Amino acid sequence: MSLSLALTQFVPLAKEVDENKVTPGVLGFIVFAVMALAVWGLMKSMNKHMQKVDFKEAPDAKGGSGAPSAGPNAGRG
Repeated sequence: MSLSLALTQFVPLAKEVDENKVTPGVLGFIVFAVMALAVWGLMKSMNKHMQKVDFKEAPDAKGGSGAPSAGPNAGRG
């Protein structure tokens, strides 16, 4: 109910706005700021998780040559 009451109060304000000039206003700024904070938080979280990742490969148990081994389907193409 309170949402519809709030919207009915904004209707007279909308008639006063110049139809040739449309701006996002305060609501647009608030939405943009919330989205920017969300992206900042996600990037901070991703950075924290990426620092935990160990990129060193374990030594291969089969051989020490380092060359890729040919599997059973290596000759088929």
